[in-house]
Parts: sequence; structure tokens; C-alpha cells
Amino acid sequence: MSGAERPDPHRPIRVAMLAPIAWRTPPHHYGPWELATSVLTEALVARGIDVTLFATCDSATSGTLAGVVPRPYNDDPAVDAKVWEMRHVAHVMERAAAFDIIHNQADFVPLAFSRLIRTPIVTTVHGMPSERILPMLREYQHDVDYVAISATDRSPQLRYAATIPHGIDIGAFPFGTAPVRELLFFGRIHPDKGTAVAIAVARAANIPLNIAGIVQDQRYFEEQVRPHIDGVTVRYLGPLGGQARLAALGSAMALLHLIDFEEPFGLSVVEALACGTPVIAFRRGSMADIVRDGETGFVVDTAEQACSAIDRIGQIDRAVCRADVQTRFSADRMAADYHRLYARVLARR
Repeated sequence: MSGAERPDPHRPIRVAMLAPIAWRTPPHHYGPWELATSVLTEALVARGIDVTLFATCDSATSGTLAGVVPRPYNDDPAVDAKVWEMRHVAHVMERAAAFDIIHNQADFVPLAFSRLIRTPIVTTVHGMPSERILPMLREYQHDVDYVAISATDRSPQLRYAATIPHGIDIGAFPFGTAPVRELLFFGRIHPDKGTAVAIAVARAANIPLNIAGIVQDQRYFEEQVRPHIDGVTVRYLGPLGGQARLAALGSAMALLHLIDFEEPFGLSVVEALACGTPVIAFRRGSMADIVRDGETGFVVDTAEQACSAIDRIGQIDRAVCRADVQTRFSADRMAADYHRLYARVLARR
């Protein structure tokens, strides 16, 4: 059967899930696109959908793994990103006729193949495209179905098939009922993420701050973060994974997410809320979509307001934080939304 034919209604939809190759799917530590791809893949498989995950060879899935890239290029300098990305994308496109849907999570390169194959492509746009990338997305917006990941992360220059926020496996995040008097910064150490602002706010509030995440901007880290790390008032925990990550997310009295860019989603915000940890976030990007101001945390405009919000964090019911994630940001909800989108795309085709 070719990818252009209507699938047999008595068998599961066959989905080729195309992951990025910067990191393993799922990642050991950092890798938000790969993490979202993994969570969706596992939730779709749980719903009985036949998913083949095209990812690095060291990836893991309960579906079928198909890989040609030996290791993530961020883990191995010998893996040339451009060369292996081309081979990775070609791998799925050469097998396109075996699938009903190709779900592209790997940015704009796969769009170039959309007019060369008959299998429809759904592309999750993992962030507001820059002016450099927009020409590519505009060119193929009538050939590919785009999905935005938050209501505020939709370019007015593009046509979208749906808005589907990311989901998480809530059962993997234990509910933290006994927080300690500590604040948490969790994310890339980069000016965009506001690590230095979080340090300043925590110090003004006289509350210890734990910092967890990869160092993405070494100069910023050396000049604006490291001088404040004393092991007491400011601690750097490194790029946490596994149980250490869960413990950090669930034990803090609040997550400080004082970003300096229009963040398209923010998985760490949802993960903290799932653990019952309220979030104090700047009103940038999708934060007002995710954090219910006064209910699951506070959305603020200045560092001074963030300090004030810390004083009021006891007003937030941690059980409400977790319940809101269960309602709006579960993996099953995300998978159901994509399943409906796949069905609409196939019915139209």
C-alpha cells in the first residue's frame, strides 16, 4: 500500500515519528524536543497506534526503533550534524510509503521532501520561527500540517492545523507534599533563561537557590553565575537526571522561571507543577498559558514583583498545581489530540 491510499480502518494508523538527533530520545538530561517526542511516542503506542521512532541508534522506545545515526551529535563530535541529519531524514523519507503519517519533530529540513512523497507530513513547530527560517515554513505551509505547541506561539505568517500543548507522563513525577525552604532554577544556564535574575531575586528574598541545568553559555556562567555559587545561599547541582531531577523539582517551595525571551512552552514549568511545586514566571511567551496566576503560581513583570510573589507562595495549594497538569498537560491528552489530527489529515487526503 502506498502512503497516499486510505489506511485500512481495521488496523492501527502507522506513524513514522521523526525525532531530532541532537540528543538521545528520550534524553539522559537535557533535550526538550527529544523528550517531547519520546513522551508522545510512548503515549501513542499505549493507545494502540503503530509507531516507528526514527531517532539515534542509542534511543529507546516501546514502539519500533529505526535508526542510522550512531550517537547524538552533541554527545560525539565525530557525528557531523549536517551530514547525519541529511542521512537521518532521508532514511524515513525513503520508507515513506510504509506509513500513513510522518510526524516531523525535527525542524524544517524534512519539509523539503513533502512534495516528493505521497505520505502526509505533520510537523510540530517547537518554537516561534525566526526570520531566517520563516521563508522555508511559508513555502511549505500548504503541503505540511503545522502544529503550534502553545496558543501564544503561533506566527501570524503561518497556517496551523492545530494547537497542541506538550504533555508529560504525570505518573513519573511524584507529588512533593513537604517542600523545604529553598527555591529552584531548572533549565539551560543562558541569559535567555534568566539564571542571574533568579539568583538576584532569591538573594533579595533571603532564600537559598538551587540551580540545575546544562551550561549553554560558558561566559555568562563564569561572569554572572559562578561568582555567586557558595554552596549555601546558591548551589549549582549540574544537569540533573533521574531521581535527583525529580527530587529537586518536588522539594522546592517554588520554581523561578524568570526568562528573557518568548519561550514557546517550558517543559520544566509543567514538570514542577506536576510535582506540586508552584511557579513564579515572567510574563513572556507561553508562561501565561501554562501558569494560572494566583492558582498554580504567579506571572509577574519585574524582579521586584517576583520577590513579592515569593512572600505569597504559601497561598498556592500544591494539590491544585498537580491537578491542573493532570487536566491540561497529560501525555494521554496530548496523544489524543494528535490522534484526532492524524485522523483529520488522513480523511482529507
